[in-house]
Amino acid sequence: MTNKDLPLGEIVLRKYEKPYDGNEREIIKKISLSLGLLQPGDSRDIIIELLRVLITNQRTKKVMSSEELCKEVIKLRETEGLMMRGIAESNIRRQLKRLQDMMIIDKKDNTYHLSEHETLKEIFANKYERFLIPQTIERIKEYLEKI
Repeated sequence: MTNKDLPLGEIVLRKYEKPYDGNEREIIKKISLSLGLLQPGDSRDIIIELLRVLITNQRTKKVMSSEELCKEVIKLRETEGLMMRGIAESNIRRQLKRLQDMMIIDKKDNTYHLSEHETLKEIFANKYERFLIPQTIERIKEYLEKI
């Protein structure tokens, strides 16, 4: 594969049923699935607890290092009796990098927080709806015009 064949970006969007009732974890799981952070049937769902911690921190504008985030994720999983798959700090850092690449979080001085301390709803509106999706659609239209 040449560099010309590598995508400049990728957007995964999935539509699920309306969010009626559900606990915070279930709602964040659907958000993760909807944005392609999690694949359907994935048993390695550490991204859910990571987002839960980041969302909680956003409310008070708290920032944390990857080590601190890892400890909080472990606490959450223990509290809820969840399996401890994917809790290695190296995996947490990998997930943080994915979130950073997707413009969902920012890293500053080895600490992490939701992008610009915004809510996930604001991040989606500002980064995806107004920026990524229109640019991607425009590029597809350019290819369609060429044909």
